[in-house]
Amino acid sequence: MGEKVSFWSQVAGASLKQYYVNVNGIRTRVFEAGEGDPLVFVHGTGGHLEAYARNFRSLSEHFRVIAYDMVGHGFSDKPDRPYTIDYLSEHLVGLAEVLNLEQVSLSGESIGGWVAAWTAAHHPKLIKKLILNTPGNITNKPEVMEQVKNSTIKAVKEATLENVKTRLEWLFHDKSFVTDELVQLRYQIYTQPGFERAVYHIVAVQDWEIRKDYVWGPEWCNKIECSTLLLWTDNDPTGTVEEALILQKWIPGSRLYVIKDAGHWPQWEKPEEFNDVHSKFIKEGRL
Repeated sequence: MGEKVSFWSQVAGASLKQYYVNVNGIRTRVFEAGEGDPLVFVHGTGGHLEAYARNFRSLSEHFRVIAYDMVGHGFSDKPDRPYTIDYLSEHLVGLAEVLNLEQVSLSGESIGGWVAAWTAAHHPKLIKKLILNTPGNITNKPEVMEQVKNSTIKAVKEATLENVKTRLEWLFHDKSFVTDELVQLRYQIYTQPGFERAVYHIVAVQDWEIRKDYVWGPEWCNKIECSTLLLWTDNDPTGTVEEALILQKWIPGSRLYVIKDAGHWPQWEKPEEFNDVHSKFIKEGRL
């Protein structure tokens, strides 16, 4: 069974700071800890930077660790427009410019992995190492698209602690990791003024007419030049390990590592292994 972890117990002792920056007119929330080469984390659909609470303390001993709320997510601004992959990528690139980051290692989870890969393909000089963490439904399965869309909208439009908990439990292999604190935090985010409008923009790429312009494929994936790690799990509800093998063929020289007994959030369910893999791959190029 999962530990009843709390956010502050996980980051206690880290040189953590929270701040906001203006990224192309978007007020953007950032967490940062540590010094050295930058490692940027990108969260998933409807998520927020606290998804990496269990990674800051360990990884900040080796890197300047940065996590942020994507445009339209968490406590960042929520403009009234679809949050497409290119738009989310532009926001990420803009954040790097504001923070004077010339080159970063980039780790994205779920749609954050999609955004990270898109950024690596279209802004190759920015990315040193790329880690795609359960990047989510690369084969565009309609049932997964519907699940992500409907459960996210329900958790916001019918915002109760129980509905938010159900949405979070879908991410985990071990449901006991979904603590009251995690539910309360996401409930607070989902009940912000304007979030009911924003949620439809958040799930925009779950609609095929929007998604089709950004779907995973060799046409753009083979433009990724940096060392790439596909970080999968054996219980990801969005994609099987067999799908990872497809992506491995599309991204030249990419490597695959599978974390066992974890779902869509291995950074939370298996933080020691997750942190160790990140550190070894980024610093030494090994697993």
